[in-house]
Amino acid sequence: MSEETSFEDFLKVDLRIGTIIEVHEFPKARKPAYQLVVDFGAIGIKKSSAKITDLYTKEELLHKQVSAVVNFKPRQIANFMSECLILGVYNNDGNVVLLQATNSIKNGEQIR
Repeated sequence: MSEETSFEDFLKVDLRIGTIIEVHEFPKARKPAYQLVVDFGAIGIKKSSAKITDLYTKEELLHKQVSAVVNFKPRQIANFMSECLILGVYNNDGNVVLLQATNSIKNGEQIR
Protein backbone atom coordinates (compact mmCIF):
# COMPACT_ATOMS: atom_id res chain seq x y z
CA MET A 1 0.00 0.00 0.00
CA SER A 2 1.17 3.53 -0.75
CA GLU A 3 1.80 6.32 1.69
CA GLU A 4 -1.39 8.04 2.90
CA THR A 5 -2.30 11.35 1.32
CA SER A 6 -4.71 14.05 2.37
CA PHE A 7 -8.02 14.71 0.66
CA GLU A 8 -6.74 18.22 -0.12
CA ASP A 9 -3.77 16.74 -2.00
CA PHE A 10 -6.08 14.42 -3.93
CA LEU A 11 -8.19 17.40 -5.00
CA LYS A 12 -5.12 18.95 -6.64
CA VAL A 13 -5.13 16.15 -9.24
CA ASP A 14 -7.42 17.14 -12.11
CA LEU A 15 -8.99 13.94 -13.47
CA ARG A 16 -11.13 14.33 -16.61
CA ILE A 17 -12.93 12.35 -19.30
CA GLY A 18 -11.85 12.86 -22.90
CA THR A 19 -12.31 11.27 -26.31
CA ILE A 20 -9.39 10.08 -28.42
CA ILE A 21 -9.59 11.90 -31.76
CA GLU A 22 -6.25 10.84 -33.28
CA VAL A 23 -3.97 7.82 -32.83
CA HIS A 24 -0.46 7.61 -34.30
CA GLU A 25 2.36 5.08 -34.16
CA PHE A 26 5.27 6.20 -31.97
CA PRO A 27 8.37 4.51 -33.43
CA LYS A 28 10.81 6.68 -31.43
CA ALA A 29 9.44 5.52 -28.05
CA ARG A 30 11.72 3.10 -26.15
CA LYS A 31 8.80 0.74 -25.50
CA PRO A 32 5.91 0.25 -27.94
CA ALA A 33 3.44 3.13 -27.55
CA TYR A 34 0.92 5.29 -29.36
CA GLN A 35 0.74 9.05 -29.63
CA LEU A 36 -2.83 10.03 -28.74
CA VAL A 37 -4.67 13.29 -29.28
CA VAL A 38 -7.54 13.64 -26.81
CA ASP A 39 -10.46 16.09 -26.83
CA PHE A 40 -11.26 17.31 -23.31
CA GLY A 41 -14.09 19.64 -24.36
CA ALA A 42 -13.90 23.11 -22.81
CA ILE A 43 -10.36 22.60 -21.48
CA GLY A 44 -9.07 21.79 -24.96
CA ILE A 45 -7.10 19.21 -26.88
CA LYS A 46 -4.15 17.45 -25.22
CA LYS A 47 -1.57 14.93 -26.44
CA SER A 48 -0.39 11.84 -24.61
CA SER A 49 2.00 8.96 -25.13
CA ALA A 50 0.48 5.67 -23.99
CA LYS A 51 2.02 2.19 -23.77
CA ILE A 52 -1.20 0.40 -24.68
CA THR A 53 -0.25 -1.32 -27.95
CA ASP A 54 -0.61 -4.86 -26.57
CA LEU A 55 -4.36 -4.73 -25.97
CA TYR A 56 -5.57 -1.94 -28.28
CA THR A 57 -5.30 -1.27 -32.00
CA LYS A 58 -5.30 2.24 -33.40
CA GLU A 59 -8.76 1.61 -34.84
CA GLU A 60 -10.15 0.46 -31.47
CA LEU A 61 -8.81 3.55 -29.73
CA LEU A 62 -10.18 6.12 -32.15
CA HIS A 63 -13.29 7.76 -30.60
CA LYS A 64 -12.86 5.83 -27.33
CA GLN A 65 -13.42 7.80 -24.14
CA VAL A 66 -10.62 7.66 -21.58
CA SER A 67 -9.86 8.91 -18.09
CA ALA A 68 -6.80 11.12 -17.68
CA VAL A 69 -4.85 13.42 -15.39
CA VAL A 70 -4.80 16.74 -17.22
CA ASN A 71 -2.81 19.00 -14.87
CA PHE A 72 0.60 17.32 -14.78
CA LYS A 73 3.49 19.31 -16.22
CA PRO A 74 4.14 18.30 -19.86
CA ARG A 75 6.76 15.57 -20.22
CA GLN A 76 9.16 15.07 -23.11
CA ILE A 77 9.13 11.49 -24.41
CA ALA A 78 11.59 11.08 -27.27
CA ASN A 79 10.55 13.73 -29.81
CA PHE A 80 7.00 14.09 -28.40
CA MET A 81 5.57 16.29 -25.64
CA SER A 82 3.03 14.39 -23.53
CA GLU A 83 0.52 16.79 -21.93
CA CYS A 84 -1.71 14.42 -19.97
CA LEU A 85 -1.60 10.95 -18.39
CA ILE A 86 -4.12 8.40 -19.65
CA LEU A 87 -5.18 6.17 -16.75
CA GLY A 88 -5.02 2.40 -16.80
CA VAL A 89 -4.20 -0.61 -14.67
CA TYR A 90 -1.85 -3.52 -15.35
CA ASN A 91 -3.64 -6.84 -15.82
CA ASN A 92 -2.20 -10.27 -14.88
CA ASP A 93 -0.27 -10.39 -18.17
CA GLY A 94 1.43 -7.03 -17.50
CA ASN A 95 -0.60 -5.18 -20.14
CA VAL A 96 -2.32 -1.86 -19.48
CA VAL A 97 -6.15 -1.91 -19.43
CA LEU A 98 -7.68 1.54 -19.84
CA LEU A 99 -9.93 2.92 -17.10
CA GLN A 100 -13.20 4.00 -18.70
CA ALA A 101 -16.69 5.13 -17.78
CA THR A 102 -19.44 2.60 -18.48
CA ASN A 103 -21.63 5.29 -20.09
CA SER A 104 -20.82 8.09 -22.52
CA ILE A 105 -19.75 11.25 -20.68
CA LYS A 106 -19.39 14.82 -21.95
CA ASN A 107 -15.75 15.54 -22.82
CA GLY A 108 -13.98 17.50 -20.10
CA GLU A 109 -16.21 16.34 -17.24
CA GLN A 110 -14.27 16.07 -14.02
CA ILE A 111 -13.87 12.72 -12.29
CA ARG A 112 -14.75 13.04 -8.60
